[in-house]
Amino acid sequence: MALSFATNALSLRSGDAQLDQAFRIAVGDLLGNVQPFKDGLLDAPAPCLIAGLEYVTPWTRDAAFNTWFALSRLAPGVARDTLLAVLERTDDGTVRIGGQYWDAIIWAQGAWEHYGVTNDRTFLALAFEAVSNSLTRFEAEEFDSADGLFRGGACFQDGVAGYPDYYAPQAGDPPFSGIHVWVEVAKIKRFPTGGGMPCKALSTNCLYYRAYRVALLMADALGVAPNASWEGKAQALRTAINTRFWSDELGRYRYLVDAPGNDDRQEGLGHAFALLFGVADEAQARRVFETIHLSAHGIPCVWPTYSRYAERGEYGRHSGPIWPQVNAAWALACVARGREDLARRELVSLAAKACRDGGFIEVFHPDTGQPYGGLQEHHERAGMEIYPVLQRQSWCASGYLAMVAALKLPSL
Repeated sequence: MALSFATNALSLRSGDAQLDQAFRIAVGDLLGNVQPFKDGLLDAPAPCLIAGLEYVTPWTRDAAFNTWFALSRLAPGVARDTLLAVLERTDDGTVRIGGQYWDAIIWAQGAWEHYGVTNDRTFLALAFEAVSNSLTRFEAEEFDSADGLFRGGACFQDGVAGYPDYYAPQAGDPPFSGIHVWVEVAKIKRFPTGGGMPCKALSTNCLYYRAYRVALLMADALGVAPNASWEGKAQALRTAINTRFWSDELGRYRYLVDAPGNDDRQEGLGHAFALLFGVADEAQARRVFETIHLSAHGIPCVWPTYSRYAERGEYGRHSGPIWPQVNAAWALACVARGREDLARRELVSLAAKACRDGGFIEVFHPDTGQPYGGLQEHHERAGMEIYPVLQRQSWCASGYLAMVAALKLPSL
């Protein structure tokens, strides 16, 4: 299981010693998380990128982020096998995307970026099959024809700390912290089909819009006819997102609809995806830049935190803190929309933290910038806990490398 590199550019010469040091740390953290792993479509253990030092699996959304951000340029074979490890083959032989169902579709973005780097047409053919089948599945299970949106949680938000009180444990409920458990505990509240989450999230719906676009791009690259409905579905979904999520009063998009009701909080990844994938037009992008809340240490994952955490003087793990993969996606969107100044702000902030900590930590306090797991409901007993700080997170390191590449610093 030899590890090969696609580039010799494993160091940065930017003229800024801190940026250069953080680059070396990022490469070390990322490649240090490559471990033998077997799952999905892999027939035998192969070098795959694990989510982080305390994890033992890649995770679908992590695999997609890491491939998209940097892994395909550093170690294309590892990127390919990591993507294959999170696919699944059903009993009837259908290949589709596995993992946490609501944001699994981000795999399409990772796969398309991998093809763009490697020009691997064999992989592309398999990816096209997986994306096509997954769109068909999620249209049947999660699409709401009443408003044209997909149900499910927000991208990467798998803890109840990222959701309104409706999704938190109620009196008489057993303890839980994962949003997937809510579906089982709150049976009368779950949606009767699919995964059961009734809410619709900005980030996830932007990912579905991108997936339709990626499927069309894949078909064109392969020289095959696309599904005749994809173009229309993409356009309709973009319209639905701007109809249900955009708020002229806020000057930005809201976080959740049908939550129940609307949650007008600001979602970092949702805005990054809306700007980066072309959901927002130029006028909307300008308004977002005017109104977006940026903490002293970058764009928060969701803002503000929920009152059940604020009243304790804390931030919820998934509402308020700084998650570097969110900052990286936001930085890419800023570059795409002509705000390199905001992208560099995120880059410099993350570099300083990596150099201070000697590695890429998963979550930071938005006010102090210190490593901070955030407050969330305990998964085994009543009450709340500050989640442990996790070390050497792959998507934090790859996100830093993505920002370096987007700002065209002399590396990658």
